Parts: sequence; structure tokens; C-alpha cells
Amino acid sequence: MSHPASPASANATGPLSGITVLDLSAYIAGPYGCSLLADQGATVIKIEPPTGDNLRKYPSTLASESRAFLGVNRSKSGVVLDLKAAGGLDALLTLVREADVLVHNFRPGVPARLGISYEQLSKVNARLIYCAVTGYGEQGPLKAKAGYDQVLQTMTGMCAAQSKPDGPPEILYGSVVDYYAASLVAGGVSSALFERERTGHGQEVGVSLLRSALAMQSARLVWADSEPRSLDRDMRSGGITGIHPTREGHLYLSANTPHFWQALCEKVGLPHLAADERFDSVRKRAIHHEIIVPQLHEALQQHSALEWEAIFGEAVPCAAARRVEDMFDHPQCQAESLIAEFEHPVVGRYQGFTRAIAFGRTPGPEPFAAPVFGADSDRVMTEHGFTEQQIGELRASGALI
Repeated sequence: MSHPASPASANATGPLSGITVLDLSAYIAGPYGCSLLADQGATVIKIEPPTGDNLRKYPSTLASESRAFLGVNRSKSGVVLDLKAAGGLDALLTLVREADVLVHNFRPGVPARLGISYEQLSKVNARLIYCAVTGYGEQGPLKAKAGYDQVLQTMTGMCAAQSKPDGPPEILYGSVVDYYAASLVAGGVSSALFERERTGHGQEVGVSLLRSALAMQSARLVWADSEPRSLDRDMRSGGITGIHPTREGHLYLSANTPHFWQALCEKVGLPHLAADERFDSVRKRAIHHEIIVPQLHEALQQHSALEWEAIFGEAVPCAAARRVEDMFDHPQCQAESLIAEFEHPVVGRYQGFTRAIAFGRTPGPEPFAAPVFGADSDRVMTEHGFTEQQIGELRASGALI
């Protein structure tokens, strides 16, 4: 099914239908958090400065638009508004009066200079949920520092944890901290909206990349008084669970439970390993991985990764190593309707991910393509009560593009 580049067909009820979100954020964390809200039925208006969201300028094999921008800004209307131009701030305040949520990722101190801090906007709309996405939080010595995904990965030990023995730290590509922060944006905003139904009051919601990066490592961030500070906090379960070479391609295996360990040994033709008391627990297998892994690798040479995936079936948790583009036509993704077709006025037709959460009774509207720069400015302003003359004046001053 092909989805248009406008919200005209977005009429299915979602859990957040009737909620209006003003998205002033850029890059990934804030924008994708707002797309997750749009998936759930919220009306999201992306408000960009005249220079545009910097993600539009990221390298891409698409000539007309950044793939990254398309991927994290689905199901939004697009408005370009210069808050520093005459009438720009007043125009935003008009939108704020009718909005439920505002999301931005300015550094602490910047919103107040722009006239859009929580203290300033809560006087305009006391019910406003105000979500600020920062690099390091609202307090402390780093609060004014710019934060980026891989900077926080490196700072918080994630890169060190990925390094090979005696090797340098390694980045986790894919902006994992940003995307986890986006989930916290959607979750935090939704919780604040729920609380507002009880009290009638809005509030601030703070999401930082630092909190996100540390939250992703909660299982490692445990330090008992009886332990040395330098204790290895990695929770890898030894050389069995991991990615292994096969006759063709690589295969990830997870065999931590007794049931899965037994099934793995039987399927690869190594039943004697399962019967050996030296290997009857995860901890023992980690200790003796130098004995087990060579035998496992030799056995895995019998088949390709995809063949082993079929042989193991449900008996052994595993996956052949694929490229992300293989997910476009993967049968499981197709069955779950995770890939949709979109129509974009510049890019044309493209496929993309949609609906990270499934709701049975209120599935939410059909998604639509990320907005062309400023494509919906006139329509959005008209819907919020601006006359044709007022819109013309905003354009003449450079406040509206």
C-alpha cells in the first residue's frame, strides 16, 4: 500500500489521536521520538528554522533528500518559521496556545534567549507538555556542551565494551543512543499526557543522551561495596553465544539454557559436548570455550548460515547475518506489516519502516512521507487561525517560509 506525503488520509484512531505536537527538534532523538508519537495518532507539526534540520544535509545516495531525514520524520507536517524574524515568535506562540506537546533539542539556556523556555511557554499554555532533549541533562558542568550519539557512546564505556581484546574502542554504528532516547521521548511525553488527564497541568520532561546511554547499560552499572572498581562488568556469556563462521556467511547463536545447549549439540552433530559435565553450565562453557569453539566451528562448516538457520528452526535461537536491506522483503517483516510504501513529491515512491508499536483496538493512522522543506507552512498557519494577510506579512518579514 502506498502512503501519501500529506495527512489527508490519516483518519484511523490512535491512542494519541487529538494530541498536537510541535516538533522543534533536529537530528534523530527528538524527531524520531515525535514520529513515534505520530504513529500513535498524534498530529505532529515539524517546525524548522530557515536553515532547515541539519539532517537534511547528511550524505545520502538520494540526490534530492537525505535518507536519514526521511527515515526519522515520517507522518509530520512541515513548517519553516524564523523565531528571530519579526512576527516569528508570536506566530509560534499562537501555535503553542493550541498545542499539547512541544519537543526541542536546544542546549540549556538557548530556549530562554529565544523566548521559548518552559517558564515562558507555560504562561501561554499551562497544559503544555514541554520535552527538552539535551546531551547531558539540565544541570552540572557539561549541561551547555553539545551532545551527539557517538560522543556519548565513547564517554559512557559503550565503545570500550565493544573492543576486541587489546584492541581500540569501537563505535556502535546505527545511532543506538539517539534511537533509545527517541523511545524515552515518546514514553516520557505519553506518561506526562496521562498525568495531565488527572491534574490538568502540564510539565517539563527531560531526556538526555547521557541518561539514555547509561540506561542501556543498566545491567553493567551495578557496583557492590565488596567489589573493586575495575571489575569487568561485561555480561557476555562466553565464546558459545555469539557470531560464528559457517560454510557461507556468519551465524549468531544463543545457547545459554540447558535446553538450547542440548539442541545445539545434537543439531551440529556434537552430542558428546552436551553429555560432558565440564560444559553443563553457561559459566563452565565460558571457562572452556577454547575446547568447545573449534569443534563448533568445524561442525558449522557443513552448511551455510541460511541453511543452519532453517535446520535450527525454533530449537536453537539463531540468525544468519544479513544486511538491513534484506528486511524489506523478509517474510516476518511482511507478515507484521513493518515495511510500508510512501509517496514523496520529490523523492517519489520509497519503502520505509513504520509502526514500532502495535495497538489492537486503536492502531493509529496510516503513515505518510516526511515533509518537504516548508511544504505545509500555509496550510498549518491557516488551520491555526492566521488570515491570508497575516501569512503574507509573515512571509514578507522572512518569519515564514
